[in-house]
Amino acid sequence: MTTFTSRRSFLRSVSSGFGAVAFAAMARQSEAAESPLAPKQPHFEPRAKRVLMLTMEGGPSHVDSFDYKPELAKRDGQPIGKGKVPSGKLMPSPWEFHQAGESGLWISDLYPELRKHADKLCLINSMQTDIPAHPPAFVQMHTGISTSPRPSMGAWVLYGLGTENANLPGFVTISPPAGVGGSTNYGSAFLPASFQGTKIGTNRLPIARAQIANLKSPRTQAAQEEQLAFIRSLNASAGERDRHDPFITGLNEAHELAYRMQGELPPVIDLSRESSETQSLYGIGSTETDDFGRQCLMARRLFEAGVRFVEVCHGGWDQHRNLKEDHTKHAGATDKPIAGLLADLAARGLLKDTLVLWGGEFGRTPYAQVADGRDHNHTGYTTWMAGGGVRGGLRYGATDEFGYEAVENKVHIHDWHATILHLLGLDHERLTFRHAGRDMRLTDVKGRVHEGLFV
Repeated sequence: MTTFTSRRSFLRSVSSGFGAVAFAAMARQSEAAESPLAPKQPHFEPRAKRVLMLTMEGGPSHVDSFDYKPELAKRDGQPIGKGKVPSGKLMPSPWEFHQAGESGLWISDLYPELRKHADKLCLINSMQTDIPAHPPAFVQMHTGISTSPRPSMGAWVLYGLGTENANLPGFVTISPPAGVGGSTNYGSAFLPASFQGTKIGTNRLPIARAQIANLKSPRTQAAQEEQLAFIRSLNASAGERDRHDPFITGLNEAHELAYRMQGELPPVIDLSRESSETQSLYGIGSTETDDFGRQCLMARRLFEAGVRFVEVCHGGWDQHRNLKEDHTKHAGATDKPIAGLLADLAARGLLKDTLVLWGGEFGRTPYAQVADGRDHNHTGYTTWMAGGGVRGGLRYGATDEFGYEAVENKVHIHDWHATILHLLGLDHERLTFRHAGRDMRLTDVKGRVHEGLFV
């Protein structure tokens, strides 16, 4: 009687299973060549190679930070005179504004350290989004749509460009909020799973104590190799049944990447390898700035290791009351780390091709709420960009004399996404994925590139 055995069974029996380990390694190398995360050519010459998204969750007040409105002080307490809010009483900013740099950009005392980098900043004072409520606005900021789950901007960028280090995730989100959409804000939705963001920490835990879920395996390396080989065989069988399912490739890559990350990611996010001078530059060691400073320094280290898209989150900016006290606290926690990050990126030659984004899901009203707070404002607010081919020292667009609504060079969130993709060398109308019978894209069926922002 003839007994047949599979190649995999034979390799597993040879030299106590080391044949299977070698086979798994070769198979992994073969798949890496076809990995969906492999670097891809952009549609045209890019100005930026990577993205850093500094997200201020809650809606920071533009009229108290980057959108100077002296008319508020002149008309303190008067009705705003807008039909939609007839009872709103104008409230001046409790912070002084000063011009900074050769460009003379107006920046308030909320950001004294960042103000020193005024000539690096491209202020967009005419942002608009659709809904003045936190969850839908936050989700739209990240995915382009406020309703059904869509891929996040980070996932689209990774889908379009791939990553530069096959042993690290191409998209990392640091300390994301659990609410306001949760994992939707860094998910891949209908794109393959390999394009979703890898989460490090949460907004409820200091980053110094954060762990990456399931990074360490209790199994030996040989056992992990055998497990991966088995999973790969199951996925291959599934792939034979449905040759057009991109999720199978995505799941394969996710398993393989998780294995490779075990050795490479821990030293990348180990901030003790940085000098005391560098840590001090980011505000690490100071109670007020330590946590956000660590997040920003971690982002720089991830970029140096080849990560394509990093988001760093800071929450708590929803000041319907206690505006002066709480905005002072939140700006104080982020000002020095962001200024240090810009200086460090520039010194290392990274800023020129790293697109830095700052902003929240919307801004605040120029009229008072609960005497010492401001309400949500989605009709006109500020974000800024730096590096990555944008014009530093530029004020782009404008709100009305009070900062209530955008009136010049309006930049809708779809325009913002289209412009970001363009800086990365991606045409937002060509970056599509076939799903549910249509070609989906980050900007839906809208979006205009604002080339006036570019160098």
